[in-house]
This record gives sequence, structure tokens and C-alpha cells, in this order.
Amino acid sequence: MKLLHYWRAMWGIIWRELWRFVTQRERFISALVRPLVWLFVFAAGFRAALGLAITPPYETYILYEVYITPGLIGMIQLFNGMQSSLSMVYDREMGSMRILMVCPLPRWFLLLSKLLAGTGVSVLQAYVFLAIAWFYDIQAPWQGYLWILPALLLSGLMLGALGLLLSSFIKQLENFAGVMNFVIFPMFFMSTALYPLWKIKESSALLYNLAQYNPFSQAVELIRFALYGQFNQHAFIYTLVAFIVFMAAAIIGYNPSKGMMVRKGGA
Repeated sequence: MKLLHYWRAMWGIIWRELWRFVTQRERFISALVRPLVWLFVFAAGFRAALGLAITPPYETYILYEVYITPGLIGMIQLFNGMQSSLSMVYDREMGSMRILMVCPLPRWFLLLSKLLAGTGVSVLQAYVFLAIAWFYDIQAPWQGYLWILPALLLSGLMLGALGLLLSSFIKQLENFAGVMNFVIFPMFFMSTALYPLWKIKESSALLYNLAQYNPFSQAVELIRFALYGQFNQHAFIYTLVAFIVFMAAAIIGYNPSKGMMVRKGGA
């Protein structure tokens, strides 16, 4: 296979995902409404509970809404990763994924292309959310909107790879909602998306340990530091390793001779 064949296949998969996203406006709106409700409504109550200000990574005091903005960006990417896995289950039931998987290109490349497409969509959603937050007077340094891009790409890849892994276990579309809730809500609430780690430690040592080793927490911290011009090396390494592990497991899961797909009668 020539390099041009790989490029055409990747671009075709990415374009299909982007076109699906553009035509499904409800998906775009719902992806933004959820974090905006947290930002505009629930943040007021949390701010009253935690105090008017907390200490973020850059060692100044800011409003609670500014602190949770990176966590809500992570929420967007987390839900988008699950939505991408939903589309994989749907395509498998409709038969379109069978056609994709029997092409002569390596299966890992096809899955990676699908992952890149979903990550691109999540990055677009994150920047739209940041633009809305800007008009709400939640503003970061202008350089942060550039520095956050690599963090969004890595966190999006990691969460998307987790979605791919889950989709290899889901046999029917009807089972997706239960699995989605079982993964999304524990990952989100047992993280640093809404509360700083030191605040969690004050309330529960168990919850502190769970939040500390939660891959979603590290993705949020990577985004949080990058938005304000800092590099969190620990969060970067943790997120990168989690992406590699999830992606490798997803590739094995979609391997008809080794993974879960052999139990489902093929991909």
C-alpha cells in the first residue's frame, strides 16, 4: 500500500466524522449545553460552598468559575469520547464498520483514524466553549488559547481511546447507555474537575486516592495548567501512558483473532 492510500483513507474517515457532526446539530448543542449549565448555574452554589476564591496552579486567587472551566472542557472531551464509541457500536450494527474493517489497510490505522476524527471534533467543541466563556468574563491569557491545543489533543486522544476500548465490549446499542453512565459519572465526579485535590483530601482519603490516580483528573490538570501557560509534566506523562494503554487494548479488542470481536462473530 502506498502512502497516498493511507492518506486518502484517513481523510475519508475524518471527513465522514466531521460531516456527521455538522449534520447532527443536536449533538453539537448538547455537547455545549451540559458544561454551560454547570458553568452558569451550578458554579454559583459550589462557589458559595468552597469560598469566593481558591488557589489555582498559577498561584493567584480567582473565582471558582475560572477554576472549573478546564474541568468542563474535560467534560466535553469525555462525553465526546463516549459519543464516538456509540457511533462505533451503531456502525457495527448497521454493517458499515464491517466494510471498513475488511479493507486492506491495517486495522490499527483505521482505529487511529477514527480516533483522530473524534478528537478533532472534541477540540472544536472545546474552543467554542472557551469562546462562550470569554464573553462570560472567564478569560485566560491569550497565549493560553494556543498552549492548550496540544493538551486538548492528548487528552482527547486518551479519552477517545477509552471510548474505543469500551465499544469493543458493547454488543448492542441498547447496552451503551448503562455502560456510558457507569464510566462517565464516576470518572467525572471522582476527579479534580470540580474540586481541587487538596479540598478532596480534606473530606475523604479514599476519594483523594481515587481522584489522584484517575486518568481523567490528570487530563484535566494537563488542560488546566496549559490554559495558563504552564506545563504539568506529571499529568502529561500520566495521560500519555493512559492513551497508549487504552489504545493498545482497543486494538486488541477489535482484533477478530484475539479480542472481544471474536465473540461477536467478527467486526
